[in-house]
Amino acid sequence: MLQLSCGTPFPNCQGLSRRTALKAGFLGLAGLTMGDLARLQASGAAKKNDKAVILIWLDGGPSQLETYDPKPDAPIEYRGPFGVVQTNVPGIILSETLPRHAKLADKMAFIRSLHHNTGDHFAGAHWMLTGRFGSTSVDLPQKYPSLGSYISRVRGTNKPGLPAYVGLPAAQSVYLFPGYQGAAYLGGEYNPFDANTEEKYLGYSYNVTVKPPKCLSAAGVEPPRLEVRKNLLTTIDRLKRDVDQNHRIDAIDRHQQHALSMILGDKAREAFDIDKEDPKVAEPYGKSPWGRYALMARRLVEAGVTFVTVDMPHWDDHSNIAVGHGTKLEVVDQVVSALITDLSQRGILDRVLVLVMGEFGRTPRINSGQPGIPIPGRDHWGDAISVMLAGGGLKGGIVVGQTNAKAEFPVERPLKPHDLFATVYKVMGIDPSLTFNDYAGRPVPILNEGEPIRELF
Repeated sequence: MLQLSCGTPFPNCQGLSRRTALKAGFLGLAGLTMGDLARLQASGAAKKNDKAVILIWLDGGPSQLETYDPKPDAPIEYRGPFGVVQTNVPGIILSETLPRHAKLADKMAFIRSLHHNTGDHFAGAHWMLTGRFGSTSVDLPQKYPSLGSYISRVRGTNKPGLPAYVGLPAAQSVYLFPGYQGAAYLGGEYNPFDANTEEKYLGYSYNVTVKPPKCLSAAGVEPPRLEVRKNLLTTIDRLKRDVDQNHRIDAIDRHQQHALSMILGDKAREAFDIDKEDPKVAEPYGKSPWGRYALMARRLVEAGVTFVTVDMPHWDDHSNIAVGHGTKLEVVDQVVSALITDLSQRGILDRVLVLVMGEFGRTPRINSGQPGIPIPGRDHWGDAISVMLAGGGLKGGIVVGQTNAKAEFPVERPLKPHDLFATVYKVMGIDPSLTFNDYAGRPVPILNEGEPIRELF
């Protein structure tokens, strides 16, 4: 079997060298075989479309008040340090930290009434990334597959030669890689393909140079030599397949061929290479790693990747919410607005759904800081969570749901994570009643509750 080295048990292609190019596993690259996808489409479980998702994951939990649900009339200890900005949609306001968002609000939908009622980082992240309650801080292992993994499993990649599911630089939740963005019982082949696990969990101000995954340069392994080795290994695998009774060789072969198609083909190398982007297009994203990886995400979905997570962490601002959130939101505002503008100008916003969210919101009442940093901040809050969606054919210029005057809890159109997930699956043409066997061999539906958010369609 041909295997490509990653230097890590997680799916990525870090550290490929001439010596190790044929040694270690390359999971997480393949979606379905064409036969699998055809069967799912025939059964109605997967509708044929070319839509994609970019998830901007704000790990740590962004404040609803400092982003999409400001409360300018609340007492100062609730409304916080920032004012509001009027958007280009009458009646919709945002925090003044998001002036560029405000100019594109007609393309955005703001959900203000999402909630799951937990302030546990791990429970909240699992819920927001899988659509189900499951893991907690005292029971960390992932219980259900992630949104990206299900989409990878059911839809596969939009174009051959590219992974279905990519993490930039590496998909994670609460310092766990891939954490609750993993595949759980779907199997490791549906974990995200991580672009860079050596430089991960990057803050916006980190001084790193964002480059394509190392393995896509083939690191000096010439395509002719790879072809010779592939032919030799194919002969060996054919002999093994004759005695394989459990079809495991077929599964291995699927990963092998997909890995080879990435190394030997040009599509993946082109898509990941942001240095080939027109500087005029790249400039609005900025030079931060968050901006550079968002630009890479646009290149990937345009090329044919189906689901991309862009990791933008460090939102757990228990102290100094003004500086902590303020500086990060300046970058998020720039990057998200650049991404949506870029997708729109290319005419592909209707086929690419952009999601911006974290594991929960923040306490409506500002605290007095934390030990050693006595500067006001906000703590964990799962009773009011704001999410932004744009593109994917959804309506823009609307707000769904409402919280009370202090952003404490929903008072209109309360929604749960499974409703958000049902919405995404509808966009992607996936039937959420489709079942997959869990670790015990029991069939489990993708979702067992939840309805698409009707206001968005």
